[in-house]
Amino acid sequence: MSDPQAHHEPHSTGMGARLNWLRAAVLGANDGVVSTAGLVVGVAGATDDRSTLLTAGLAGLLAGSMSMAAGEYVSVSTQRDSEKAALATEKRELQETPEAELAELTGLLEGKGLSREVAREAAVQLTERDALRAHAEVELGIDPDDLTNPWHAAGASFLAFTVGALLPLLAIVLPPVSLRLVVTVASVLAALALTGWWSARLGEASVGPAVLRNMGGGALAMAVTYAAGELLGAAGV
Repeated sequence: MSDPQAHHEPHSTGMGARLNWLRAAVLGANDGVVSTAGLVVGVAGATDDRSTLLTAGLAGLLAGSMSMAAGEYVSVSTQRDSEKAALATEKRELQETPEAELAELTGLLEGKGLSREVAREAAVQLTERDALRAHAEVELGIDPDDLTNPWHAAGASFLAFTVGALLPLLAIVLPPVSLRLVVTVASVLAALALTGWWSARLGEASVGPAVLRNMGGGALAMAVTYAAGELLGAAGV
């Protein structure tokens, strides 16, 4: 017999939403690490001037974090608008065709495994308690009191990207010239291994391939941009 305490699958909408936010934070931090590392390593291939590296890194950090925040705000605002429109449609249908909506809710509950009689009784009770909430949660998968917030999403993306970007930026400007690339590459690969492991655990996927993909992509990005910087620096651009 399985131990019910050992079953960790999240069943609540709130838990699922929190996991989605956590995944987004991990991916945002990962983007900050990779994009900023590629930028500063590329510049380091052309020059070893600390102020130039700092300027380029800060510019990349701000541009990336603002871009992530703006994109997330637009995306989540669209989702929120769609949720509000769906709720408005459901509210109108409940007012105009309540019996049809009750039958629809009964069918949805029956589809979840309830018998016809139990599904009908449950639908009646849910409708009497809060018809809109019942249809929103069962039919649409929406919590009317917890719609997606674009400002929260934008702020979380901005913060996650910034935290990720700070690592390669500090790694490239703080050590002495002779150690900059070694420290930056090592710290970036370690961070990518961590975010790869974390994202795999959150998605209940295999850790090894996720970590290797993450590290491989970051290493490739740094190698390509460093080579480009070397070529441009040698050409005097």
